[in-house]
Amino acid sequence: MILVVLGTHELPFYRLVREVDRLKRDGFIKEEVIVQNGHTKFTSDVLTFKKFVTYEEMEQLYDQARIVITHAGTGSVITGLRKGKAVIAAPRLQKYGEHNDDHQLQLVDAFVSQGHILAWNDGDSLEPVIIQAEKFTPKPFRSGRERMQQILTDFIDHA
Repeated sequence: MILVVLGTHELPFYRLVREVDRLKRDGFIKEEVIVQNGHTKFTSDVLTFKKFVTYEEMEQLYDQARIVITHAGTGSVITGLRKGKAVIAAPRLQKYGEHNDDHQLQLVDAFVSQGHILAWNDGDSLEPVIIQAEKFTPKPFRSGRERMQQILTDFIDHA
């Protein structure tokens, strides 16, 4: 199963769901596709939609997914990485009315450069990225949270 995560941002993300729908209709994607679509109102007879899901259901969907194609929201990307999934991140862009700014471009660039994810960028075809994801082994992601907690603890202990 391929999981497509559009997130819960109030602006729609039609560009990504249209591309996935096209690939499913053309027969390039043969397996089931589940789309967590949030505020993106889109209908398709070849995709399964779940508008909003509980945390537990989202965890199950990530567990079941072979590939995760997601908007470049930090939580969505990191969830896929924590679960060792091949993640394709698509940054929402301001010029298409998908977000208020283009901060998701920086997130994608950082995670791609570190070998954690693949990216679907504006103007690119999604097919080769999915083919690449079939063989992609993400570099394990380690949060800097423990290091940050240690720095704060050391600071408090020595203040």
